[in-house]
Amino acid sequence: MTHAYSLSDFDFALPSELIAQQPAAERSGSRLLDGTSAAPADRVFRELPSLLRAGDLLVFNDTRVIKARLLGVKASGGAVEALVERVLPNHEVLMHLRASKSPKAGSVVRFADAFDAEVLGRAGPQDALFHLRLPADPLALLEAHGHVPLPPYITHADTAEDERRYQTVFAAKPGAVAAPTAALHFDEALLADLAQRGVASASVTLHVGAGTFQPVRTENLAEHTMHSEWFDVPQPTVDAIARTRAAGGRIVAVGTTTLRALESAARGGALQAGARDTDIFITPGFNFRVVDVLVTNFHLPKSTLMMLVSAFAGFDRVRALYAHAIGASYRFFSYGDAMLLQREATAAR
Repeated sequence: MTHAYSLSDFDFALPSELIAQQPAAERSGSRLLDGTSAAPADRVFRELPSLLRAGDLLVFNDTRVIKARLLGVKASGGAVEALVERVLPNHEVLMHLRASKSPKAGSVVRFADAFDAEVLGRAGPQDALFHLRLPADPLALLEAHGHVPLPPYITHADTAEDERRYQTVFAAKPGAVAAPTAALHFDEALLADLAQRGVASASVTLHVGAGTFQPVRTENLAEHTMHSEWFDVPQPTVDAIARTRAAGGRIVAVGTTTLRALESAARGGALQAGARDTDIFITPGFNFRVVDVLVTNFHLPKSTLMMLVSAFAGFDRVRALYAHAIGASYRFFSYGDAMLLQREATAAR
């Protein structure tokens, strides 16, 4: 009988000094906790190629983080802080917006003392988002006037170094408001080493939304409303996965965003290419159909990502690995260290 997990099961005490405020000096110099062996093994991320096999397939998320954070003022002079969640056609965007009093439909917000945006109304679950029309291409305006959308637990203002390091070396398709952080550890030398050892690679795109940082507020997990994100699994990636399976190789997802994209594309059974939205919520008991191995960073207590990794590698296993990581002073969250997990046998496809 499957245990009925609740929100408090995914809580843990994390010393604040373990929350990484800066990335490691070198991308592949981060620590890597190998959770695939019988006992946790402390490694360095550049050792990852030795933990994989020739014939394995690494799948990356090639999304690109946009400068999604904007500062502005309402016509009344009140300050506004905005985070663009999604870029729409016709110069429109959906955004999270914080102000002492929410702007009304038809009003104007001036951002960065550079351009005016018209408020069209509210949108999303519980009207949590604001729908605005910008005067020009939103991506160009954000690049010129926006800020790197660092997570709320990183306390410094964004810098030129964050522009470089809060972005993967293979970022290609703009649209994310948070980085696929497990992939931040890969540099060109490591990618070359993996290829030389016969580890193939493929990509998906999932534009990470701000909802990835939204807390779960219901003790009963079934009552949680998951945020929606856009993803695309291209046909060449579906074909590469089929070839890898036929040859006996493993599918290695780099990051929970890649895993969510792949498992969303296989919800109907067979893996299907194409682009669409997903609100998949992965908790223990989930039937994984695609991913065998996961590279992931350490996640927030009581977060949907803690639930995902617990579903993948096993609740007790993940708890033990997190206890080891805290005891060994691993660095946590977006700029922190990484972990390598394999799918628990009971979660087999």
